[in-house]
Amino acid sequence: MSQPVKLHVFAAHWGHAGKPAQQFIDEVKAAGFDGIEMSLPADEAEWAHWLERIRDAGLLLITQQWETVFHSDFAQHKTALENLLRRACAAQPLMVNSHTGKDWYSVAQNQELIALTTAISQQTGVRIVHEIHRSRFSGHPALMAPYLAHNPDLPLNADLSHWCCACESLLQDQQAMLEGIFPLVKHIHARVGHAQGPQVSDFRAPEFAAELQAHLSWWDQILQARVAAGETCLTITPEFGPVPYTATLPYSQQEVSNAWELNVAMMHLLRARYATHGWC
Repeated sequence: MSQPVKLHVFAAHWGHAGKPAQQFIDEVKAAGFDGIEMSLPADEAEWAHWLERIRDAGLLLITQQWETVFHSDFAQHKTALENLLRRACAAQPLMVNSHTGKDWYSVAQNQELIALTTAISQQTGVRIVHEIHRSRFSGHPALMAPYLAHNPDLPLNADLSHWCCACESLLQDQQAMLEGIFPLVKHIHARVGHAQGPQVSDFRAPEFAAELQAHLSWWDQILQARVAAGETCLTITPEFGPVPYTATLPYSQQEVSNAWELNVAMMHLLRARYATHGWC
């Protein structure tokens, strides 16, 4: 008898850095999320405080490292990547989501960083996934190709909104690449992008029906591939982001939509959609 498949939906901490830990955790619990995806604070006492509060609340945790974006020098970048990943793994999360490398590093340099993440993952027993993201080694399908050739089991976090923006399309001409990466995806960032940017203003609006349907189709295929591979824990994080990802009106700078509201709405859409598969 096969095991039941669990769909865990995570709340993105991005955009909530100013809130006290307990306030954010209470909001996450009240909204109905299963866990939190976040970059933990650099301060050791705050780091421990967040972990204690998350565990006391019975929430799951995915940690992130994105801070290497501040290090352009390759040697500094590599040192920062190792330190940040080891610290993220020390929290014993479900997985670590990594913004790895840069699109202008050589293939050999990015390969060195990928090899480092693989070694840390093996040493710690924590899965590390590489986020598909603009300006990283994965920022465009053509950039990604050599790394897939070198690393046929490359674990990915699919944020395909970035490829929509980079390719200026809904990836209609990238089907072969999409089918190639779907079996490698271990986590999803559920943000809806479009041909001119990584985030539509409101995925529920009828003018974005085509964009929403394209992303849902990709997520369907990814999750079904994971279930077919025998995985019973599926993870997805609605990740509509704050300003400037959320557009603002000129002069007043008033936000045209609320990222938290969109993420909660996306969580409900995903739960309803995948409940039809028996994933709960």
